[in-house]
Amino acid sequence: MTKDLRIKPDRMLAAFNQLALIGATGNGGVNRPALSEAHLEAHKWFREQIEASGLEFRTDGAGNHSALLTFQPSNLQTLLLGSHLDSVPNGGRFDGALGVMAALEVLRTIKDARLKLKFNLEAIDFTDEEGTLVGLLGSAALAGHLRPEVLQSPRGGRPALVEGMKRAGLSDESMLSAARPKDSLAGYLELHIEQGKRLERAKINIGVVSAIVGIASYRLSFIGRADHAGSTAMEDRLDASLGASAFTLAAREIVMKDFPNCVVNVGKMEFAPGAFNIVPARVDLSLEFRSPDEGEFKRLDSILLERAKQEAKRFGLEMKIEFLGKHSPSLMNKDMQRTFADVCEHLGLSHVSLASGAGHDGQSFDGLCPVGMIFVPSVDGASHSPREFTEWQDCVNGANVLLQTVLRLAA
Repeated sequence: MTKDLRIKPDRMLAAFNQLALIGATGNGGVNRPALSEAHLEAHKWFREQIEASGLEFRTDGAGNHSALLTFQPSNLQTLLLGSHLDSVPNGGRFDGALGVMAALEVLRTIKDARLKLKFNLEAIDFTDEEGTLVGLLGSAALAGHLRPEVLQSPRGGRPALVEGMKRAGLSDESMLSAARPKDSLAGYLELHIEQGKRLERAKINIGVVSAIVGIASYRLSFIGRADHAGSTAMEDRLDASLGASAFTLAAREIVMKDFPNCVVNVGKMEFAPGAFNIVPARVDLSLEFRSPDEGEFKRLDSILLERAKQEAKRFGLEMKIEFLGKHSPSLMNKDMQRTFADVCEHLGLSHVSLASGAGHDGQSFDGLCPVGMIFVPSVDGASHSPREFTEWQDCVNGANVLLQTVLRLAA
């Protein structure tokens, strides 16, 4: 009976371990930035796995790679399962890769069982989820959200994107051709590591994701005046570093005091001229903040930018604000969440509802088709690091929840 069907843990582990060798860094991590040579090698390996399994291989103009398990009639919708094979620079083995390997294993298991479903299945690896080049590139292209102006001014720089597309045989035109009709998609499901400590601390097997946070990013420029660092009195300086530093500390206080469900990060500061003996004339900083609630997201946006202006004025500085991009918070489908929870009960796995603090490809499908996502525990919450690790039994639990959820949705 389908309710007793389980994935093959050893087969999934063998595939996972083979994948982890591609771009391996020697300290347990992987380095597979989007459309790098290592990422393209992972694409080649993934295709070989798909074809060796007797599944249909598919790729599109955005470089997304997929395994297909199709049924009759020919006009069935497709349920997408997947994640991404690209990594952050010197990242971990589990982020993204676990979701793709679990999706592939689900298709293999259903094919082996000779089941017939009411929708087609597709295990997909989305291009550049991590944002080395653009961010959520492949999923946005497939969902029809990718815009030409984004490709012209990507977060990783246009030259890097052009070079990556050339290596992969892609182009702006092919990227924009990857969109699929809305009525062709039955939904999207993803298994992912939590990338935090909540599940591990609570000793809970599965996190049923309720929402994916909204993420906004800006480049803020505090502009003062260069002066001699020795002969200019402190009270006579227009020191750009003071505004940037004061804002960084204020942003942390604002979020911790008034936005406990949100986070803020200043990930980069660039000083100009950047010398020991020159008062900084300009500081550019990279600001990012996240919230799972749309109302909070908008309020935090307004308050942080206003505080930046106040700190600039306080130190006699000019202020420039450059908007770099935003993904609004995405709520997960209620029916998908209930099905995940029911499956956990059936499998004897503890579960809890929680919001994702990281962005994921599921955001691209918000409003397009039902989206559901589950987390498995991350040891010590480590992620985007070679220390990233999830116990294999937790990986197996997640894959079995994914499998049984597919079967229930197909009932």
